[in-house]
Amino acid sequence: MEAAASAAAPTPWSIRLDDVTVRYPNGTIGLNGVSLDIAAGEMVAVVGLSGSGKSTLIRTINGLVPVTSGVLDVGEHRVSGASPRTLRRLRGDIGMVFQSFNLAGRASVLQNVLVGRLAHTSLWRTMLGVYQESDRQRAYQALDRVGILAKLHSRAADLSGGQQQRVAIARALAQEPRIVLADEPVASLDPPTAHGVMGDLRRINRDLGITVLVNLHLLDLAREYGARMIGMRAGEVVYDGPAASATDADFESIYGRSISAGDRLDT
Repeated sequence: MEAAASAAAPTPWSIRLDDVTVRYPNGTIGLNGVSLDIAAGEMVAVVGLSGSGKSTLIRTINGLVPVTSGVLDVGEHRVSGASPRTLRRLRGDIGMVFQSFNLAGRASVLQNVLVGRLAHTSLWRTMLGVYQESDRQRAYQALDRVGILAKLHSRAADLSGGQQQRVAIARALAQEPRIVLADEPVASLDPPTAHGVMGDLRRINRDLGITVLVNLHLLDLAREYGARMIGMRAGEVVYDGPAASATDADFESIYGRSISAGDRLDT
């Protein structure tokens, strides 16, 4: 089965945080006065150790974690203080990729990717699982873009970890997103597969112009695949600059300790 012809990608969105603080109900500070301007179409690696605030940053951009103070604008939306309806619209234009894949194991690859069309599909079609041919064509195209169209009818549970993550990326692409947010998408993958998945995300950024933010903790992946790198520590931005030129000393400053073998993928 052939993929659909490429269609024009939606206009990518910019992201702007102005002195944003996120305080969880238990008092933990997730973000502490963060100010960032991320241009539409940027490829950004967000680097930091567990608890640094990088996952909070992504979940705040997606409206899953509310802003305690400050202003957050994502594309045309003012996310800080937004209504539930606005947040639903926002999430329909943001593709999410998770470390754990979040696929339905018993469902086919195609069925999993079609989940990405839910925000653009009527309720009755969603409940009956009846998708328009145009939605199927978008799913085929997304699977073809990540090189896994041949697995269209396979059960997700029967795929390797790398293949499952590619299905998750295809699901995000099927949304026709303006932003893709990936939270540690290669943490559970072996080095060759991790490079393949990161290469997919970079091609999505370059070929479609979609704004891409990827949370990572491995310095070599951040250097190779991020055009810009944001380093986070204790909820604050401690580095913001070109990824390729970030030194080991910069990473030590971000991590608050010496670099170890575990901080590199290719060791």
